[in-house]
Amino acid sequence: MLAGTPMTGKERCLAVIHGLPVDRVPLFPLLMFFAADRLGISFRQYAGSGSAMAEAQVNVFHRYRLDAITACSDAFRVSADLGGEMAFPESHPPHLLRPLVTCAADLDRLPRPDPTETGSRMADRTLAVHEMVQAVGNECLVLGWVDMPFAEACSVCGVQPFLMLMLEEPVLAHRLLQFLTDIVKGFGLAQLAAGAPMIGAGDAAASLISPECYREFALPYEQQVCRALHDAGGLVKLHVCGNTSALLPDMARCGADLFNVDHPVDLARAVEIFGGAGKCLKGNLDPVADLLFSTPDRCRRKALACMATARGHGYMLSAGCEVPAGVSDEVFEAFCHAPHGGSGNE
Repeated sequence: MLAGTPMTGKERCLAVIHGLPVDRVPLFPLLMFFAADRLGISFRQYAGSGSAMAEAQVNVFHRYRLDAITACSDAFRVSADLGGEMAFPESHPPHLLRPLVTCAADLDRLPRPDPTETGSRMADRTLAVHEMVQAVGNECLVLGWVDMPFAEACSVCGVQPFLMLMLEEPVLAHRLLQFLTDIVKGFGLAQLAAGAPMIGAGDAAASLISPECYREFALPYEQQVCRALHDAGGLVKLHVCGNTSALLPDMARCGADLFNVDHPVDLARAVEIFGGAGKCLKGNLDPVADLLFSTPDRCRRKALACMATARGHGYMLSAGCEVPAGVSDEVFEAFCHAPHGGSGNE
């Protein structure tokens, strides 16, 4: 523990990532539906306007004194800018109505979108990053967001069709992954240029594949994205939802600086693997059992247990994935207050 003036959230998060002492465990939940709800806007408004997203994220920062906020809403920014036909439901995430790629000819017809083009969905997220940084970037860590190439491939093809493509036409699958890697790198670099010190990178569908498939179809492309962002001076958080227990050793090699650990994973094992690799991690309360259907006391005790498990290693307090909008203020405030009563990274 450090004496004297409290650190800012940004200082606290960066110190943990770099293995330096902090005054307490950083508080870093992923909030999307929750952020929209607390601002009183629909998810369609939140996902459809970078300014609305920024306002919602800044609002939860001030309301709950978070240490980090993220410009994240959905996995279809790139798909939309590739010309995909989109749906924008009022209370659910935007999504692609039909696959963009079903064969090699479809891939050959895809444009190479400019992530800074006015009116594009990628530029809209970059706008959110800029406004978040301008508002609170000196106080908390502001993250941009991309989806890693494997996740993007599952978006543009559909999850099951892309998994079949990997098996039946692996050469085409790799062509698509490399095409998307170049776009993802540009998207992340645009958000770094907008002021984000770190980019969150989702690869949720990777939890569905074997370690062997992960090493062939996901890991090399994650590594390319991480290298590009590091070369530009940025940091990377890898976020893979689901049970990634079998993937942890390979994930630790992707080049990310911070790893989100979802609730099905044994936190002690994740600490052993990521901590042993000199990496920082966050997690892993169950968003449903430990937050949505919990009591303030049970939530606080689970948060303290996570911090105790990770003590001595680079760790930030988080749910395993997104915090649901229906979590009560009393429970969420108990979660947020837990780091103030627990030990820091010593």
